[in-house]
Amino acid sequence: MIAKNKVVSLHYRLKKEDKNGALIEETYQSEPLTFIYGIGHMLPKFETELSGLHEMDQFAFQIKATDAYGEFDEQAIIDLDINIFLRDGQLDTASIYEGALVPMRNSDGHRIDGKVVQITDAHVKMDFNHPLAGQDLFFEGEITALRDATAEEISHGHVHSHGHHDHDDDHGCGCGSGSCSTDGEHDHGHGGGCGCHA
Repeated sequence: MIAKNKVVSLHYRLKKEDKNGALIEETYQSEPLTFIYGIGHMLPKFETELSGLHEMDQFAFQIKATDAYGEFDEQAIIDLDINIFLRDGQLDTASIYEGALVPMRNSDGHRIDGKVVQITDAHVKMDFNHPLAGQDLFFEGEITALRDATAEEISHGHVHSHGHHDHDDDHGCGCGSGSCSTDGEHDHGHGGGCGCHA
């Protein structure tokens, strides 16, 4: 049964608003989502809805925007000095363009993604809202496997697959605000998130 410190594997379809909504993403054509239940990496409401389920159980539930990625925040759209994005005095137009998702890091070293909204001579306007901010979500799927997490997995805070363990600090989202940088280590500020992670 799904409970704290269980490793949960599941397939899901994520749709906008309800079961008849547009498909946002699914895992059925790839690897299942696998995570340690109850350690704070997933949306709390997502975990609440899965509590008590067993292997092969199916699920279908809605999560309101306020319990998912929150309402759209105008203050998460900010102007950053264009110098942050320059390499050798030039803007890399292959990766910095309107509509591009740019991986950046906050002062804690956590990855956050910002969307380029506008580029001027002096600034790059970035939107650090989660892509699903303001959106009600509907999940449906099935539990494919359950097991106890090992002491090492619990200590490390993530699942170790096939004897490997990859210490990727980007397994969670919802990074807090603060000083941030691009992967080229230039500073700016704000936070964001991704997927169905918290």
